[in-house]
Amino acid sequence: MTQTAVQETTYREAVREAMREAMLRDERVFLMGEDVGRYGGGFGVSLGMIEEFGEDRVRDTPLSESAFVGAGIGAALGGMRPIVEVMTVNFVMLAMDQLVNTAAALLHMSGGQFQVPLVVRMTTGGGRQLAAQHSHSLENWFAHVPGLRVLSPATIEDARCMLWPALLDPDPVIIVEHGSLYNAKGPAPAPGTEVDIDRARIRRAGDDITLVTYGGSLGLCLDAAERLAAEGIGADVVDLRVLRPLDSATVAESVARTHRAVVVDEGWRTLGMSAEVSARIMEDCFYDLEAPVGRVCTLEVPIPYAKHLEEAALPSLERVVAAVHEAVGRDG
Repeated sequence: MTQTAVQETTYREAVREAMREAMLRDERVFLMGEDVGRYGGGFGVSLGMIEEFGEDRVRDTPLSESAFVGAGIGAALGGMRPIVEVMTVNFVMLAMDQLVNTAAALLHMSGGQFQVPLVVRMTTGGGRQLAAQHSHSLENWFAHVPGLRVLSPATIEDARCMLWPALLDPDPVIIVEHGSLYNAKGPAPAPGTEVDIDRARIRRAGDDITLVTYGGSLGLCLDAAERLAAEGIGADVVDLRVLRPLDSATVAESVARTHRAVVVDEGWRTLGMSAEVSARIMEDCFYDLEAPVGRVCTLEVPIPYAKHLEEAALPSLERVVAAVHEAVGRDG
Protein backbone atom coordinates (compact mmCIF):
# COMPACT_ATOMS: atom_id res chain seq x y z
CA MET A 1 0.00 0.00 0.00
CA THR A 2 1.45 3.36 -0.98
CA GLN A 3 1.40 6.26 1.43
CA THR A 4 0.20 9.69 0.36
CA ALA A 5 3.02 12.20 0.45
CA VAL A 6 2.59 14.97 2.99
CA GLN A 7 2.41 18.32 1.25
CA GLU A 8 4.89 20.89 2.51
CA THR A 9 4.06 24.56 2.72
CA THR A 10 5.32 27.75 4.32
CA TYR A 11 3.76 29.96 6.97
CA ARG A 12 3.34 32.68 4.31
CA GLU A 13 1.53 30.30 1.97
CA ALA A 14 -0.64 29.06 4.83
CA VAL A 15 -1.85 32.60 5.58
CA ARG A 16 -2.49 33.21 1.87
CA GLU A 17 -4.43 29.97 1.50
CA ALA A 18 -6.48 30.81 4.60
CA MET A 19 -7.51 34.11 3.01
CA ARG A 20 -8.23 32.45 -0.34
CA GLU A 21 -10.41 29.82 1.26
CA ALA A 22 -12.32 32.43 3.26
CA MET A 23 -12.97 34.52 0.14
CA LEU A 24 -14.16 31.46 -1.74
CA ARG A 25 -16.45 30.41 1.10
CA ASP A 26 -18.02 33.80 1.76
CA GLU A 27 -18.45 36.56 -0.82
CA ARG A 28 -18.59 39.13 1.98
CA VAL A 29 -14.91 38.55 2.78
CA PHE A 30 -12.42 40.93 1.17
CA LEU A 31 -8.83 42.05 1.79
CA MET A 32 -7.64 45.63 2.06
CA GLY A 33 -4.40 47.36 3.04
CA GLU A 34 -1.23 49.00 1.81
CA ASP A 35 0.26 47.24 -1.24
CA VAL A 36 -1.86 44.10 -0.82
CA GLY A 37 -2.86 44.15 -4.52
CA ARG A 38 -0.38 44.33 -7.40
CA TYR A 39 2.62 44.28 -5.10
CA GLY A 40 1.35 41.25 -3.17
CA GLY A 41 1.68 42.71 0.31
CA GLY A 42 4.66 44.05 2.23
CA PHE A 43 5.69 40.46 3.07
CA GLY A 44 4.37 38.78 -0.07
CA VAL A 45 1.40 37.18 1.69
CA SER A 46 -1.23 38.22 -0.87
CA LEU A 47 0.75 37.52 -4.07
CA GLY A 48 -1.59 36.45 -6.87
CA MET A 49 -4.79 37.24 -5.01
CA ILE A 50 -5.74 40.35 -6.97
CA GLU A 51 -5.44 38.35 -10.20
CA GLU A 52 -7.77 35.70 -8.76
CA PHE A 53 -10.34 37.86 -7.00
CA GLY A 54 -10.10 41.25 -8.68
CA GLU A 55 -9.73 44.78 -7.41
CA ASP A 56 -13.11 44.85 -5.67
CA ARG A 57 -12.06 42.15 -3.22
CA VAL A 58 -8.31 42.83 -2.97
CA ARG A 59 -8.09 46.57 -2.39
CA ASP A 60 -4.94 48.66 -2.30
CA THR A 61 -5.33 51.58 0.09
CA PRO A 62 -3.57 54.90 0.65
CA LEU A 63 -0.81 55.03 3.25
CA SER A 64 -3.22 56.03 6.00
CA GLU A 65 -3.81 53.39 8.65
CA SER A 66 -6.45 55.50 10.35
CA ALA A 67 -8.37 55.75 7.07
CA PHE A 68 -8.34 52.15 5.94
CA VAL A 69 -8.83 50.61 9.40
CA GLY A 70 -11.75 53.01 9.81
CA ALA A 71 -13.07 51.92 6.41
CA GLY A 72 -12.80 48.31 7.55
CA ILE A 73 -14.90 49.11 10.61
CA GLY A 74 -17.52 50.74 8.40
CA ALA A 75 -17.56 47.75 6.06
CA ALA A 76 -17.99 45.37 8.99
CA LEU A 77 -20.89 47.44 10.31
CA GLY A 78 -22.39 47.29 6.82
CA GLY A 79 -22.45 43.50 6.78
CA MET A 80 -19.12 42.71 5.12
CA ARG A 81 -16.31 40.57 6.59
CA PRO A 82 -13.16 42.60 5.95
CA ILE A 83 -9.60 41.40 6.45
CA VAL A 84 -7.49 44.52 7.00
CA GLU A 85 -3.73 44.12 6.66
CA VAL A 86 -1.53 46.60 8.54
CA MET A 87 2.06 46.22 7.39
CA THR A 88 3.63 46.14 10.87
CA VAL A 89 2.37 46.46 14.42
CA ASN A 90 4.41 49.67 14.72
CA PHE A 91 2.22 51.33 12.09
CA VAL A 92 -1.05 50.36 13.75
CA MET A 93 -0.46 53.07 16.34
CA LEU A 94 -1.85 55.41 13.70
CA ALA A 95 -5.15 53.55 13.94
CA MET A 96 -5.36 53.08 17.71
CA ASP A 97 -8.32 55.44 17.93
CA GLN A 98 -10.24 53.37 15.40
CA LEU A 99 -9.43 50.04 17.07
CA VAL A 100 -9.61 50.94 20.76
CA ASN A 101 -12.16 53.76 20.85
CA THR A 102 -14.45 52.46 18.11
CA ALA A 103 -14.08 48.81 17.09
CA ALA A 104 -13.54 47.47 20.61
CA ALA A 105 -16.07 49.73 22.30
CA LEU A 106 -18.95 50.03 19.84
CA LEU A 107 -20.86 46.94 20.99
CA HIS A 108 -20.88 48.25 24.56
CA MET A 109 -21.47 51.88 23.68
CA SER A 110 -24.42 50.96 21.46
CA GLY A 111 -26.09 48.88 24.15
CA GLY A 112 -25.48 45.70 22.16
CA GLN A 113 -26.95 47.03 18.91
CA PHE A 114 -23.78 47.05 16.77
CA GLN A 115 -21.08 44.42 16.42
CA VAL A 116 -17.87 44.85 14.44
CA PRO A 117 -16.87 41.55 12.74
CA LEU A 118 -13.49 42.87 11.64
CA VAL A 119 -10.18 40.97 11.31
CA VAL A 120 -6.96 43.01 11.38
CA ARG A 121 -3.74 41.18 10.47
CA MET A 122 -0.33 42.67 11.19
CA THR A 123 3.31 41.63 11.33
CA THR A 124 5.16 41.85 14.63
CA GLY A 125 8.58 41.14 16.09
CA GLY A 126 12.26 41.61 15.41
CA GLY A 127 15.21 39.55 14.26
CA ARG A 128 15.19 40.75 10.64
CA GLN A 129 17.34 43.90 10.83
CA LEU A 130 14.44 46.23 10.07
CA ALA A 131 15.27 48.61 12.92
CA ALA A 132 13.03 50.10 15.57
CA GLN A 133 10.08 51.33 13.53
CA HIS A 134 9.46 47.89 12.01
CA SER A 135 10.55 45.45 14.73
CA HIS A 136 8.74 45.94 18.00
CA SER A 137 6.32 43.52 19.67
CA LEU A 138 3.36 45.64 20.79
CA GLU A 139 0.62 43.04 20.79
CA ASN A 140 0.27 43.36 24.57
CA TRP A 141 -1.31 46.78 23.95
CA PHE A 142 -4.26 45.10 22.24
CA ALA A 143 -4.38 42.26 24.74
CA HIS A 144 -5.05 44.96 27.34
CA VAL A 145 -8.29 46.09 25.66
CA PRO A 146 -11.72 44.59 26.46
CA GLY A 147 -13.74 44.05 23.30
CA LEU A 148 -10.82 42.75 21.22
CA ARG A 149 -9.70 39.17 20.64
CA VAL A 150 -5.95 38.83 20.00
CA LEU A 151 -4.48 35.77 18.25
CA SER A 152 -0.81 34.91 17.76
CA PRO A 153 -0.43 31.91 15.42
CA ALA A 154 3.04 30.41 15.87
CA THR A 155 2.63 27.31 13.72
CA ILE A 156 1.69 26.67 10.11
CA GLU A 157 -1.47 24.91 11.26
CA ASP A 158 -2.61 27.89 13.30
CA ALA A 159 -1.67 30.33 10.52
CA ARG A 160 -3.79 28.29 8.12
CA CYS A 161 -6.74 27.51 10.38
CA MET A 162 -7.27 30.45 12.76
CA LEU A 163 -8.52 32.94 10.18
CA TRP A 164 -11.91 31.37 9.43
CA PRO A 165 -13.08 31.17 13.07
CA ALA A 166 -11.76 34.73 13.50
CA LEU A 167 -13.98 35.85 10.60
CA LEU A 168 -16.95 34.09 12.21
CA ASP A 169 -16.40 35.99 15.45
CA PRO A 170 -18.94 38.83 15.66
CA ASP A 171 -16.37 41.04 17.41
CA PRO A 172 -13.06 42.51 16.20
CA VAL A 173 -10.08 40.15 16.08
CA ILE A 174 -6.40 41.13 15.90
CA ILE A 175 -4.05 38.54 14.38
CA VAL A 176 -0.32 39.14 14.92
CA GLU A 177 2.08 37.23 12.67
CA HIS A 178 5.75 37.21 13.62
CA GLY A 179 7.80 38.32 10.63
CA SER A 180 10.46 35.65 11.16
CA LEU A 181 7.89 32.91 10.59
CA TYR A 182 6.82 33.68 7.01
CA ASN A 183 9.55 31.51 5.46
CA ALA A 184 9.12 28.66 7.97
CA LYS A 185 8.37 25.35 6.26
CA GLY A 186 6.35 22.40 7.43
CA PRO A 187 3.52 20.02 6.57
CA ALA A 188 0.31 21.61 5.36
CA PRO A 189 -2.70 20.92 7.59
CA ALA A 190 -5.09 18.28 6.29
CA PRO A 191 -8.20 19.67 4.58
CA GLY A 192 -10.92 20.39 7.10
CA THR A 193 -8.53 20.81 10.03
CA GLU A 194 -10.11 22.98 12.70
CA VAL A 195 -8.43 24.86 15.55
CA ASP A 196 -10.08 26.79 18.32
CA ILE A 197 -9.31 30.42 19.09
CA ASP A 198 -9.87 30.14 22.83
CA ARG A 199 -7.24 27.80 24.26
CA ALA A 200 -3.49 27.58 24.63
CA ARG A 201 -1.64 24.46 23.44
CA ILE A 202 1.11 22.40 25.04
CA ARG A 203 3.63 21.93 22.24
CA ARG A 204 6.07 19.73 24.20
CA ALA A 205 5.55 17.80 27.42
CA GLY A 206 7.92 17.83 30.39
CA ASP A 207 7.75 17.46 34.15
CA ASP A 208 10.44 19.79 35.53
CA ILE A 209 9.55 23.30 34.36
CA THR A 210 6.94 25.16 32.29
CA LEU A 211 8.07 27.46 29.49
CA VAL A 212 5.24 29.83 28.57
CA THR A 213 5.53 31.71 25.28
CA TYR A 214 3.81 32.62 22.01
CA GLY A 215 4.46 33.68 18.42
CA GLY A 216 8.04 33.95 17.22
CA SER A 217 9.44 32.78 20.56
CA LEU A 218 7.84 29.33 20.34
CA GLY A 219 10.66 27.93 18.20
CA LEU A 220 13.20 29.39 20.59
CA CYS A 221 11.53 27.67 23.54
CA LEU A 222 11.30 24.35 21.71
CA ASP A 223 15.03 24.58 20.94
CA ALA A 224 15.72 25.38 24.57
CA ALA A 225 13.60 22.41 25.66
CA GLU A 226 15.64 20.17 23.36
CA ARG A 227 18.91 21.37 24.88
CA LEU A 228 17.54 21.05 28.40
CA ALA A 229 16.36 17.51 27.72
CA ALA A 230 19.97 16.54 27.03
CA GLU A 231 20.71 17.72 30.57
CA GLY A 232 17.88 15.71 32.05
CA ILE A 233 15.50 18.66 32.46
CA GLY A 234 12.04 18.13 30.99
CA ALA A 235 10.25 21.30 29.88
CA ASP A 236 6.53 21.70 29.26
CA VAL A 237 6.27 24.25 26.43
CA VAL A 238 2.98 26.15 26.50
CA ASP A 239 2.07 28.15 23.38
CA LEU A 240 -0.42 30.78 24.52
CA ARG A 241 -1.75 31.28 20.94
CA VAL A 242 -4.60 33.46 22.23
CA LEU A 243 -3.40 36.58 24.03
CA ARG A 244 -6.91 37.81 24.77
CA PRO A 245 -8.84 36.14 26.27
CA LEU A 246 -5.81 34.60 27.99
CA ASP A 247 -6.12 30.89 28.76
CA SER A 248 -4.89 30.90 32.35
CA ALA A 249 -6.22 27.41 33.03
CA THR A 250 -3.84 25.60 30.66
CA VAL A 251 -0.87 27.49 32.10
CA ALA A 252 -1.97 26.78 35.67
CA GLU A 253 -2.46 23.07 34.96
CA SER A 254 1.08 22.85 33.63
CA VAL A 255 2.67 24.81 36.47
CA ALA A 256 0.78 22.77 39.08
CA ARG A 257 2.54 19.73 37.65
CA THR A 258 6.04 21.14 37.07
CA HIS A 259 6.17 23.58 40.03
CA ARG A 260 8.39 26.02 38.14
CA ALA A 261 7.85 28.47 35.29
CA VAL A 262 9.74 30.77 32.92
CA VAL A 263 7.84 33.15 30.64
CA VAL A 264 9.50 34.03 27.34
CA ASP A 265 8.18 37.15 25.63
CA GLU A 266 9.73 39.17 22.82
CA GLY A 267 7.97 42.24 24.14
CA TRP A 268 9.56 44.48 26.73
CA ARG A 269 9.55 43.26 30.33
CA THR A 270 7.81 46.27 31.90
CA LEU A 271 3.99 45.97 31.74
CA GLY A 272 4.21 43.37 28.98
CA MET A 273 2.63 39.97 28.33
CA SER A 274 5.25 38.36 30.57
CA ALA A 275 4.16 40.54 33.47
CA GLU A 276 0.51 39.54 33.07
CA VAL A 277 1.28 35.84 32.70
CA SER A 278 3.64 35.92 35.69
CA ALA A 279 1.01 37.65 37.81
CA ARG A 280 -1.61 35.06 36.89
CA ILE A 281 0.78 32.21 37.72
CA MET A 282 1.39 33.77 41.13
CA GLU A 283 -2.35 34.22 41.68
CA ASP A 284 -3.35 30.74 40.50
CA CYS A 285 -0.34 28.62 41.49
CA PHE A 286 1.33 30.31 44.47
CA TYR A 287 1.33 27.19 46.65
CA ASP A 288 2.48 24.98 43.78
CA LEU A 289 5.59 27.02 42.99
CA GLU A 290 9.01 25.89 44.20
CA ALA A 291 10.86 28.86 42.68
CA PRO A 292 10.02 32.41 41.61
CA VAL A 293 8.58 32.80 38.12
CA GLY A 294 11.37 33.68 35.69
CA ARG A 295 11.08 36.00 32.70
CA VAL A 296 13.10 36.35 29.50
CA CYS A 297 12.18 39.44 27.50
CA THR A 298 13.60 41.90 25.02
CA LEU A 299 15.94 44.42 26.62
CA GLU A 300 14.26 47.76 27.24
CA VAL A 301 15.66 49.60 24.24
CA PRO A 302 14.31 50.43 20.79
CA ILE A 303 15.24 47.45 18.61
CA PRO A 304 18.68 48.21 17.06
CA TYR A 305 19.41 47.88 13.36
CA ALA A 306 22.92 46.44 13.73
CA LYS A 307 22.70 42.64 13.68
CA HIS A 308 24.88 41.98 16.72
CA LEU A 309 23.00 44.58 18.78
CA GLU A 310 19.61 43.28 17.68
CA GLU A 311 20.61 39.75 18.67
CA ALA A 312 21.83 41.02 22.03
CA ALA A 313 18.52 42.79 22.69
CA LEU A 314 16.16 39.93 21.80
CA PRO A 315 15.54 36.78 23.87
CA SER A 316 18.11 34.12 23.07
CA LEU A 317 18.57 30.40 23.57
CA GLU A 318 21.31 31.05 26.11
CA ARG A 319 19.13 33.42 28.14
CA VAL A 320 16.22 30.97 28.21
CA VAL A 321 18.44 28.08 29.29
CA ALA A 322 20.07 30.25 31.96
CA ALA A 323 16.64 31.25 33.32
CA VAL A 324 15.65 27.58 33.52
CA HIS A 325 18.91 26.71 35.30
CA GLU A 326 18.19 29.41 37.84
CA ALA A 327 14.65 28.14 38.39
CA VAL A 328 15.70 24.52 38.89
CA GLY A 329 18.74 25.48 40.96
CA ARG A 330 21.55 24.60 38.58
CA ASP A 331 24.59 26.70 37.76
CA GLY A 332 25.58 27.24 34.13
